[in-house]
Order: sequence, then structure tokens, then C-alpha cells
Amino acid sequence: MLSRRDFLQVALAASALTGFSGVGQWARVAAQQSLTEADLLAFEPLGNVTLLHITDIHAQVKPVYFREPSVNLGIGEVEGLPPHITGADFLARFGIDAGSPMAYALTSEDFAALANSYGRVGGVDRIATILKAVRAERPENTLFLDGGDTWQGSYTSFQSNGQDMVDIMTALGTDAMTAHWEFTFGEDRVGEIVDGLDFAFLAGNVRDTEWEEPAFEPIAYFDRGGAKIAVIGQAFPYTPVANPRWKIPKWSFGIREDDVQAHIDTARGAGADLVVLLSHNGFDVDRKLAGRVTGLDVILTGHTHDALPVAIEVGKTLLIASGSNGKFVSRLDLDVRDGAVHGYRYRLIPVFADVIAPDPEIAALIDKIRAPHEAELSRVLGRSESLLYRRGNFNGTFDDLICQALLEERDAEIALSPGFRWGTSVMPGQDITVEDVHNATSMTYPEAYRTEMTGKLLHDILEDVADNLFNPDPYYQQGGDMVRVGGIGYTIDPSKAIGSRITDITLLKSGEKVAPEKAYVVAGWASVNEGTEGPPIWDVVANHLTKHGTVNIQPDRAVKVIGG
Repeated sequence: MLSRRDFLQVALAASALTGFSGVGQWARVAAQQSLTEADLLAFEPLGNVTLLHITDIHAQVKPVYFREPSVNLGIGEVEGLPPHITGADFLARFGIDAGSPMAYALTSEDFAALANSYGRVGGVDRIATILKAVRAERPENTLFLDGGDTWQGSYTSFQSNGQDMVDIMTALGTDAMTAHWEFTFGEDRVGEIVDGLDFAFLAGNVRDTEWEEPAFEPIAYFDRGGAKIAVIGQAFPYTPVANPRWKIPKWSFGIREDDVQAHIDTARGAGADLVVLLSHNGFDVDRKLAGRVTGLDVILTGHTHDALPVAIEVGKTLLIASGSNGKFVSRLDLDVRDGAVHGYRYRLIPVFADVIAPDPEIAALIDKIRAPHEAELSRVLGRSESLLYRRGNFNGTFDDLICQALLEERDAEIALSPGFRWGTSVMPGQDITVEDVHNATSMTYPEAYRTEMTGKLLHDILEDVADNLFNPDPYYQQGGDMVRVGGIGYTIDPSKAIGSRITDITLLKSGEKVAPEKAYVVAGWASVNEGTEGPPIWDVVANHLTKHGTVNIQPDRAVKVIGG
């Protein structure tokens, strides 16, 4: 009779013929039996190169709850393609049983109930355990790569100016990284950190604006398993649009497809057997890019926080999507011979915090970093009777809470909260701590502004953000999810052209339509404009919670989505 581990390895071996991960078989077995660390790490090695990838941790070093989106719309050619399927459709597409560990990890289906069964996910000390296990198995074959959005997103990262994450990622033995939110610490701080890094900081698409020269190294080379590996870094191309330009005035960004091709050609000319793009473009941008360049073997994609249990093949290029917040580690084994990939095997490893033992060394480092702040981190501000979450194309309940705080604390008619994809979840019945609030708000431009906007300007803002998200050409998708709104509702047709997507903007209190020529008092936060004034958003939310004590935020139905 096959043991559970034997069964998993047989399933994985069989699936390797097609490149499929065998996640359906794994989920059915794991749903019926208690999970073990051996189950989660079970993998039949293949070939001579192992790539380990994480991305979009957003400074989350402790285990968290994180609900995946229930809405992730694809427009145009990508409609209905992964990652633009959610919930039951996602489970059916990948053969995952409802209620299984992978259903909990990868979808929003029954999230609160399954979270009670399977617990928190992530934790960098657990990631360290995975890394050490794979390295022990493949000491001369393994490369560990970080896709960026690593230094920002927590109380301690804000307090340390990103140093906590630099120290932790160094201790993990990172081989290379690229970046996005890292740049919001400003040119001087980024330069200071990069100059002192023990590993490669790669961003081949960032230039010095004065000299039009590369601002960072574009390529790093590694020898693993007898193969020469070229890793090309691709930072988020629209950083000066999505984030404050004034923090990085001397650097220019872009997709720069021609530069990517030139870097690939340089790598091949230098004798690279395997060429990897360590990217923060976002999944759809990388899918398009993969079809337009040649000689690229693997794209380790990031930015859009997508987690897929299979490698997506675009021609001869493999796209790997490793999720966010430390929930997953991707393992990609490759058979690299004679300058080409002859086979691969892939596993998206869920980091179940109650199953994977924390690595003592990294756990001690995390505790040391957090110790001076522990009292403030754990300070209780209130309690939630409902699930608070952010991720999704439209309003999430954590941002609804933020919008309510902005409306009350800033005495506004309308509230706007950015459609950031980072931010952890709070379970029903859970205390809301300072750490929870900072996990959803911690950044270097947190001022909560109060201003007047005409109805026309408000409409233009919603249209502009919608085009960043729903433009049918991925190369024009420059932002996160839709801006969250409070005090108003609207109708959106994502299939329409810019200027025609948003209709029926309505004040919820009065039921009146927002008039184009009328001015309204609007509160928001995270403005990219220099000199914005106002209290930090975490203070606004903390004051609101302290006054109310307990909150119960139900999903906002004021945004109506229509169209094809």
C-alpha cells in the first residue's frame, strides 16, 4: 500500500509529463488526512537547476490571514484565462476540491470557515525552513529569487526605513531581487541600501534621467548544476505613475521591451544556458511580453499578487506566479542542457504556518527586530465582528472601514482609498491591533487629505483608475485595483472605452446623482502629489476604531458591475 508521501511523489512524477503540478490529486489526499511538513515539501527532483521564487511579501514576516480575490476580471484577449478566474471556477479549472487546503490557500471560497480549520499562512521563518530543505537536497543546483515589493507594508518596515526586511532577506540567502514599492523610500535610501546589499539588485528597465544610462545592474549570472544562468531584473515599469514621482526624480521607468530583448541577447551572447526574467511587470504584461521577445526561458512574475498552481506556457517561455504576503514559495526544477530547457517540474508550495516548523535562526532574528515594537504592535484598537479583507478588483471590507474612518474623522461627503493589493485580512471575532492597521496602511506618503473636488473631477479620477485596470492592452495597465469609495456608489462597465465606463455616481445618504459642476468635500490618502497635508491614515483609522470599539463591515453593494 502506498504511503501518503509515496502517493504524492507518484502523482507528481506522472504530472511531470505534461508540466502540470498534480495539485488536484494532492488536494484530494490532503483534504482527507492531516497535513505534514513532508507532504507540503514532497517533490521528485528533476534536472539540474532549481529556482525558488517569492514575491510581493510586503514586509509580512509573521504568519497572516490573507483572502484571495473573489473578483479578478480579465478584459479582451485574457478574459476567462488564468489568473482571471476565481472561486468555484478556479477550483474546477485546476481540479481542486472545495474545502481542501489548496482551496483555502488559492481562493476566497468559504474563506473564514476554512481559515479556522487551516490557520494562518506565511511567516518568513517558515519560508526559511522550505529554503533550507530544498538547498540541503540540491546544494549546488538552487537559486533563490525575490520578485520585489519586499521592504514596504508593515509597522517595522516603516519604522526601520526598510532595514528590517533587508536584514531578513540577507539572512535568507537571497541571490537576487527586483523592486517596486522599494522605490517609495526615495532615491537616497534605495541607493544606500543597494550599495550595501550582499546580493544582486536588478532593474534593467530603470535609467538615470540625466545620462540616459542604466541606474542599476540589469543582469546577474549564476552557475548552478553545470548550467550558466542569466537573471534579468525588471522593476515595476510604472512606478512614477502609481507612486510619487518626486521621490525618484532622477530615475525613469518603462516596460522597454527592446531593452529586455537586448538583455536577453546579451545573456545568450555571454553563454547563458538559461535566461530568467525576474519581473515585477504584472501577470498580463508578462504574458504579452513573453509572446513578443525571443530567447527567454522563464518569467518569474510579480506585482499583481496572482498565485497559480501551474506554470503557464507562452511559446517556449514559462510564467510562474507565486502569490503574495509569503503565502507561497514556488519551486521550479529544470532540465537545462546544451543551452536549452528540455523539461520542467513545478510546485506552488503553500506555507501553512501550523504545518511548517519555523526555522530557529530566522525566527530569532524576527523576534529581535520586533522586540522594541511589540507593545505597540499588539495594542488593541477595536474588534471586528466581520471579515476584513482588501484584495479584489472593487471595494474590500478593510478599505470600506478606512473609508468610513475618513468620512467621519475628516468630516467628508466622499472618501477615496487607493486600490492597493497589499494588506492582510482580519478574521471575524478578532481584535484589530495597531499591527493590523499598519499592514493595510504603512507607507511613506500616508497623509490623509481633505479637499474639494467637482463631480467632473471625481468622474475623471474613477475613469482614469478604471483604465489602468481594464485597458484591453496590458501594456497600458499602470495601477492596482479600482480606487475604493465611501459615501457614493456608481456603475461600471469594464468592457467600455475610457470615458464611458463609469456612470450613475450617486451620493448614498441623499440618493442624489453627483453633479459634474458641483464641488464636494472629499477625503482620501496616499496622494502622489508632493506637499500633501493631513494626519497619517493609520491615526485616522485608529481614532475611528477607538471611538467605535467594535465594527461590523459587510461587503459594499454600492458599486454595480455590468457589461460583457
